[in-house]
Amino acid sequence: MDATARRARIQQGFLLFFGLFAFTVCFIIIRPFLLPGAAALAFAVLLDPIQQQFHKWGLGRTASASLGLVLVVILILVPLVFLGLGAFNELKQLFGRLAQASSADGGWEPYLLHVLEKPLSWIGISSSDPDFDLRQLLREGAERAAATLAGLARGVITNIAGSILDLVIILFTLFFLLRDGERIRNRVTSLLPMSPEVVEVLFDRVHRSVVANMYGVVVVAVAQGGLTGLAFWFLGLPNPVLWSVVAAMFSMIPLIGASSVWVVAAIILAVTGQYAKAAMLTAFGAGVISLADNVIRPYVISGQVKLHPLLVFFALLGGTRAFGIIGLFIGPAALSVALAILEMLSERPLVSSEG
Repeated sequence: MDATARRARIQQGFLLFFGLFAFTVCFIIIRPFLLPGAAALAFAVLLDPIQQQFHKWGLGRTASASLGLVLVVILILVPLVFLGLGAFNELKQLFGRLAQASSADGGWEPYLLHVLEKPLSWIGISSSDPDFDLRQLLREGAERAAATLAGLARGVITNIAGSILDLVIILFTLFFLLRDGERIRNRVTSLLPMSPEVVEVLFDRVHRSVVANMYGVVVVAVAQGGLTGLAFWFLGLPNPVLWSVVAAMFSMIPLIGASSVWVVAAIILAVTGQYAKAAMLTAFGAGVISLADNVIRPYVISGQVKLHPLLVFFALLGGTRAFGIIGLFIGPAALSVALAILEMLSERPLVSSEG
């Protein structure tokens, strides 16, 4: 090997090393923004047909992207604000009724003693038993609850600030994806060492996976919201339609879900002494409402991406466990691309023969 070839190989080695180092640093930098970036990409994919229609009407790329951004704000953020205000007013009225009920018994402590007297008697415990100081237990429980609520309040404030930042990132990223999405796609296609037809197949698989996942989110939200409203109506709880919509919206928020609605309702029913309704709501919520996600989403996604529901189920579960919330999109998309590559490897070469 002559000196020129050796120098060229050393140069390639250094370039490879520094390239890997640069990509690692870039990944560390963008990792906190992967979730809002994935959300922006999902919105961009869903809005693509609308953007195409805007272009047919003669709107430019910037005008189309701006109008798409306005549609996202109007169709998503505005309903969320109105639903939040409605839910807040309902909770305010509920706590007002609970305060009135407790004041009739002389305060929260006598009220809770009265409420707990019957269920304690079912298990053979008397509230007047000197060896069982229920008042002390209630005081200790109230102190722990107060400390927990204080911690939750701090966490909520922090999360609100983080959510606002994520929302700004989503909207900012979405605008450029809508405006320059076609250019970005063409650039990525030109950089990959594969034929344009193969790249198009891979893009199509990712596109269908993202769209199917978004459809799954919406269908699950409608199902869980409808089931929650049905349970509220059957049990005679107030405003079943409002809480049905709130449960549907919460169902789209990972780590919160529709269970945040029926669990709170069951706790309130138990505190107010309606034990049978609380038990029925808990059983229906845990056995039907919460399990709807695990049953409906895999079937919706499998029908769109042509994968077996069992594979989709493990892709969703494994993706979430490996990557967190963003894994809901990464899991099915990665599985679709992997299977597409296997199919193409068995049919034709992946590397472009041009040049």
